Amino acid sequence: MSGKLDGKVAIITGASAGIGEATAIALAAEGAKVALVARRADRLEALAQKIAAAGGEALAIVADITDEAQIQTIVDKTKTTWGQIDILVNNAGIALLGEIANSDPADWRRMIDLNVIALMNVTHAVLPILQAQGAGHIVNISSVAGRTVRVGVGGYNVTKWGVNAFSEVLRQEVSSQNIRVTIIEPGMVNTEINDNISDPISKQRSEERRKSITPLESEDIAAAIVYAVTQPPRVNVNEILIRPTTQTW
Repeated sequence: MSGKLDGKVAIITGASAGIGEATAIALAAEGAKVALVARRADRLEALAQKIAAAGGEALAIVADITDEAQIQTIVDKTKTTWGQIDILVNNAGIALLGEIANSDPADWRRMIDLNVIALMNVTHAVLPILQAQGAGHIVNISSVAGRTVRVGVGGYNVTKWGVNAFSEVLRQEVSSQNIRVTIIEPGMVNTEINDNISDPISKQRSEERRKSITPLESEDIAAAIVYAVTQPPRVNVNEILIRPTTQTW
C-alpha cells in the first residue's frame, strides 16, 4: 500500500526523543523521507536505522539549531539529498520552570533562543524553498502553555505564546502561496521535558501533576501531526489543542 506522504520530504527538529522521534517514525510510515535533526548523534543514528529497517528513508543531521550557520547546513543537506523540502516540523524545545522572582534569567534566554528564535530561524531558512515550489507545510509544536498561564511556568508561557503569534502571522503571510501552517498544542505528554528543570520545587510540582493524570504519549501528538499534513491541499488545519482526557488545566 502506498503512503499518504509518498514523495514528500520532511525535516523534524528535536528528533532524537519524545514527540520528534515519534513524529519521524509516523511520517516515514506514511512514505515521507525524513531528515532527523538533533544534537545527540547516537540517538539519531539509531532512529535512522530503525526507520530504514522498516522500509523508510532517513537522514541523520547532527546540529544545534540555536546556531544559525548550522541551520543552513541542515537545509542544504536535506535539499541536496532529496531535491526538495515539503514539511517542516519545528519540534525542538525546552521547558525550564520556576516562579519569576526565583528564576534564573539565563534559563529564560535558553528557552527564548531555542523555543522561539531557533524556530523562527529554521522557518526562515526553509521558507524560500517552499515558496519556490509553490507548496509546503510548516508545523510548529507549541503547548497548552501557549493558551493559558500557570504560576511557575511564566518563562515557558512567554515562549509558547510567541510561537502561536509567529505561526498565525506566518499563516496569513504565506497562505496565498499554498503554504500551510499548523500549530500543535499538547497538554501533558510523557516525555523527557522535565529532565532539564533545575528548580527542585518546580520539578516536583510538574512531576506531581504528571502523576495525577494519565498523560499523553508522544505517538498521540505524532498522530495529530500526521492528520494535519495529510489533509487535501485545500485544507489547512490551523490549530490542534490536544490534552489528556483527565487534564483540567
